[in-house]
Amino acid sequence: MNPKPVHHPVLLEAFLDAVQPKSGERWIDGTFGRGGHTTALLERGVKVLALDQDAEAEAAAVLVKERWGESFHFFRENFREMKRVSESMGWEKVEGILLDLGVSSPQFDQAERGFSFRMEGPLDMRMDMRQFLTAARIISGESEEGLSRIFWELGEDRDSRKIARAIVKAREVTPIETTTQLAELVSATVPWRKAKGIHPATQVFQALRLKVNEEIAVLEEVLPEGTALLSEEGRFAVISFHSGEDKRVKRFFQRHAAAELENPRNGWLEPNPERWYGRVKRFLPEEAEIQLNPRSRSARLRVAWKSLKEEKKRKYYEPKSS
Repeated sequence: MNPKPVHHPVLLEAFLDAVQPKSGERWIDGTFGRGGHTTALLERGVKVLALDQDAEAEAAAVLVKERWGESFHFFRENFREMKRVSESMGWEKVEGILLDLGVSSPQFDQAERGFSFRMEGPLDMRMDMRQFLTAARIISGESEEGLSRIFWELGEDRDSRKIARAIVKAREVTPIETTTQLAELVSATVPWRKAKGIHPATQVFQALRLKVNEEIAVLEEVLPEGTALLSEEGRFAVISFHSGEDKRVKRFFQRHAAAELENPRNGWLEPNPERWYGRVKRFLPEEAEIQLNPRSRSARLRVAWKSLKEEKKRKYYEPKSS
């Protein structure tokens, strides 16, 4: 049986066109999901090490393993463990890494996972159901100041203080345990007219999900670790769906692709001692893909090509004699 992914991955064609995977290469898919990207790589002769912390992703991986055998390996781990897992397999270097950040469509569409405010379910939001922290525990246990900080720093919600105050006041009367309870409370606190057509709870739910799963912290850990895992001519591809993640990926790639950086002490441009990438590029979904899958509208794919040879780099950055 040739397993098919449950949904067509966002920006799949753009990803494949950009990275041009070659037969025999080793790739890490840090966010396996239901196997869409992994299957596309395997079909091109690539060997794939996939990771995902979700139990249903692990079940989907069984079918992929049956079809592709030793070309495919799966571990139920957060992608922050990619270096450890890769090295445990003897993969000291890989030709490519892919991260498709955020919640997969199957996760988002399951009310019991608590990711969506459009369906009633428990305030859970865990990508790994083995962990203790849930969105409900954050809502019930965080201080007003702590909630406000989460909504502002991770959700960029300008009404973070007002929403946090309303939550603290409401939970004194009744525990806030479901998605609809929280969504209705936020809607009553921040009217639709101030939300510019976006549901008022959108940024609050995003912030809670990022906090529960430590997504920003994990991303910041993995970008340098993944870079070190890449072989020369390796490619690092990241698909993100909100500005907080995309900004971090953009800044990291740009900093490590710049030939020169400004010295903050004197303003002079100096050779970048941590230049790892030869070029970086951003890709956006085309209108046809957005029409087919409206959720792809906010997707951003950034690819960095690690094309600088170590020997050339050492020579280039050798200090000039005075």
